[in-house]
Amino acid sequence: MSRSTESPSRLSRLSSVLEGAKTMLIVIQNSPDPDAIAAAAGLREIANDRHGIACSIAHAGTIGRAENQELIRYLALNVRALGELEHERFDRLAMVDAQPGAGNVTFDPTVRLDVVIDHHPIRRETRSARFTDVRSRYGATSTILYEYLREAGIEVPPPLATALVYGIRSDTQDLGRESTRADIDAFLGLYPLANVKALGRIVSAPLPRSYFSNLRQAIDNATIFGPCIVSYLGRLPSPEMVAEAADLLLRVEDMRWSMSIGLIDGWLHLSLRTFDRDADAGKVARHLGGRRGFGGGHQSLAAAQIPLPPELSSGPQVRRVVRGLVRRFLKMTGAAAEPPQPLCEPNSS
Repeated sequence: MSRSTESPSRLSRLSSVLEGAKTMLIVIQNSPDPDAIAAAAGLREIANDRHGIACSIAHAGTIGRAENQELIRYLALNVRALGELEHERFDRLAMVDAQPGAGNVTFDPTVRLDVVIDHHPIRRETRSARFTDVRSRYGATSTILYEYLREAGIEVPPPLATALVYGIRSDTQDLGRESTRADIDAFLGLYPLANVKALGRIVSAPLPRSYFSNLRQAIDNATIFGPCIVSYLGRLPSPEMVAEAADLLLRVEDMRWSMSIGLIDGWLHLSLRTFDRDADAGKVARHLGGRRGFGGGHQSLAAAQIPLPPELSSGPQVRRVVRGLVRRFLKMTGAAAEPPQPLCEPNSS
C-alpha cells in the first residue's frame, strides 16, 4: 500500500485517540536532540489545531548542546522537567522520537501510552500503546510529523518549519545518512517555509568553553584499532557530547567504525557509528548493552546505556569496565587483533 493511501488512515486513527482530550503530556528523550524537539512541537501543533488540546512537553534529563538550547528558545517551548509532573493529571500521554523501555527515556514502561511516534526499531513495550506509528526506515521522526501536518492541511508556521528542517538535517546528517525519499520530500516541502536566518543562528549557536574541553578529551583519548576508532571521554554532565564525538571521529580517514563512551550519573553511555553497509550498529549496541543495560539503533548509528554498580566508583574500576566494552566492540567488528595506535601523537614541544 502506498504512503499516500496509508497516511489518511493513520491520521484518522491518531485523531480518534486524541478526540475528547483537553490536555496531553508529550514525553521526549532525557537529553532531547533537534529531531525530538521538533517532532514534539509538530505533535503539539496537530493536537492544538485539530482538537484544541493543551500540551506539555517534558523530559527527565538535561539539554546540554548550545544548538538545542537555542532551538528551544526560538520555538518558545516551555519544556518541563518530567519528574515535576504527575502524568495521571493528563488526559492523554504521548511519546515521540523515543519508546517506552528504551535507555534514553526515563518513563515507567508499564504505564500505557496513548500515542507513540518514532523512527527507531519498534520495542515490545511500544505495542501496548493505543496508537503507534513507528517507521524505522525513516531517517527522522520530524519527517513523520510533517506528513501528518500535510495530510491534515495544517499550515506549518515558520518556527515549526524551521525546527522540522533542522530535525531532519541533524538526524540524517544533511540527508546523507539513512535518509529516504520521504525525508527528502519533507525537507523540500518545509525548507521554503523555514526561517533560514533563524536556522543559521541555531546551527551556529555560541559554544561554552566546556564544549572544547570535552572535545579535546575525546581527541586526546582516541585510539585507532585498524578500521575502528574508540574514545573514552570520562565523566560528562550530559550525553550529547558522546554522540557528537562519535560523529566526529568517524571522519578520520580510513575509519569504518567509531565508538565513544562517557560516564553520566553512574551510567556508561555509548555511541556507535559506521560506514560499513554490511554492518548493523543497532545489533552491536544491543549486544554491548547486555541484560543490565539498553542498546539499539539503526544500521549506521546506534547507542547503548549501561548502569554501573555502586561499588564501581573509582576511575580505575570504571576504566576496566570500559576496556571490557572496547574488547567486545572490537571482537564484534573484526578488529580484535589490530594493534592500538593513538589518533594524535603526543605534543613534544
